[in-house]
Amino acid sequence: MGYPDNVLAGDERVVLHRHPHWKRLIGPALVLLIVTALASFGAAVVQNSDWDGTVKRVVLLVLAALWLIIVGWLTVWPFLNWWTTHFVITDRRVMFRHGLLTRSGIDIPLARINSVEFRHGLLDRMLRTGTLIIESASQDPLEFHDIPRVEQVHSLLYHEVFDTLGSEESPS
Repeated sequence: MGYPDNVLAGDERVVLHRHPHWKRLIGPALVLLIVTALASFGAAVVQNSDWDGTVKRVVLLVLAALWLIIVGWLTVWPFLNWWTTHFVITDRRVMFRHGLLTRSGIDIPLARINSVEFRHGLLDRMLRTGTLIIESASQDPLEFHDIPRVEQVHSLLYHEVFDTLGSEESPS
């Protein structure tokens, strides 16, 4: 899903658009598998019981409703939050947008960025993700967690900042 062009200025171009790393979806995927297995087991037990047909249907409907609520809350909702979280670098600014029902975001003009850092531990290094830390003028450093290929993003952002500033320190 590309970032909507209607939030960009007329001649502004997207340099990078990322969602958070897929590792954020591991927990919800495991929940889906476990809850589905438990619901299937419960349904099989109910089907093989010698209960009245109406009681079986009611218990199966309750199981299905519980499955739907748990999967919606612990699987679908986190996926939709992941899908609607955007980390975007343009040739003018860094944008971060997140939220499904209530959206929020921040824009950092490239000219206001003082430093760019990244941090990742052993697991993050194996998964090629990490935390990007951006320090801008007159603000506390902002941390963006689970940025895929954080080292490449760090390097790209560094080059964009110096290209924007037109500094003689600008890398070629």
